[in-house]
Amino acid sequence: MSEIRERLLEHVRDHPGRHASALGREFDLASGQCQYHLRRLRRAGSVVADERYGRTHYFPPGYDERERERIALARRETARAVLAALLAGETPAAALADRLDVARSTLSYHVDRLRGAALVDQRRDDRGRVHLSLVDPEATRSLLATVDPDAGDRLVDRFTRLVDELLDG
Repeated sequence: MSEIRERLLEHVRDHPGRHASALGREFDLASGQCQYHLRRLRRAGSVVADERYGRTHYFPPGYDERERERIALARRETARAVLAALLAGETPAAALADRLDVARSTLSYHVDRLRGAALVDQRRDDRGRVHLSLVDPEATRSLLATVDPDAGDRLVDRFTRLVDELLDG
């Protein structure tokens, strides 16, 4: 195995769920060169590719479907911020959107995905207001400790927020 593939494989093991463009930036590889090495690693069964939310995330073998989904979500800055904020306990959705300084539509987009991954619960109070909480705070704490979104993920999320603000304004 080439030195580049060995380094990529080690990095994917240490940072499950990284996507190809992040790996290319981290290793200073051209997009095509990075894709070539990742494709070779996939054919050898050394990594698993999982397409989610417009990106292909790479994992070492052994992560199940649910784990891959949760890690991919936690790599998104806004979804990660929602999870971190909910570690403090149940919160009204409107207050959470204000605290995170995101449009309610942006919060809703991420909460829908977090609910689909069984990370967040949603309930309505007697006045019909939505309240959010974590399904399993300890598992979420562990997830957040193992996943750190890269600059590219943060940039995409911030661009989405900007577009939402322009559309809402």
